[in-house]
Amino acid sequence: MKLVIVTAVEEFNKDIRKLFRKAEIENFSSSDIDGFKTMPAVFKAASWVTGERSGADSNMFFSFTAPDKIDILFDLIEEFNKNIETNNPIRAIVVPIEKFI
Repeated sequence: MKLVIVTAVEEFNKDIRKLFRKAEIENFSSSDIDGFKTMPAVFKAASWVTGERSGADSNMFFSFTAPDKIDILFDLIEEFNKNIETNNPIRAIVVPIEKFI
């Protein structure tokens, strides 16, 4: 068993749910998060509003699941990312689980 964590901008929320289903990962959780990218100093200085929020509404999905299903999910995410027209691809990581109850 491993832990897979997937993050993406909110725009892809429904797509990620479909990808989990296609990978036959039926049990997963999600949480709303704010995603941030470090802005170069030039862009920060050009900001019209002091303290302007530069975060993006994002989602984090996670599931404890079998490695073979995670492999399928990664293949689906790679294919999805090839076809997007944004610089905000879906990101995913896998964390091994040493012990669980």
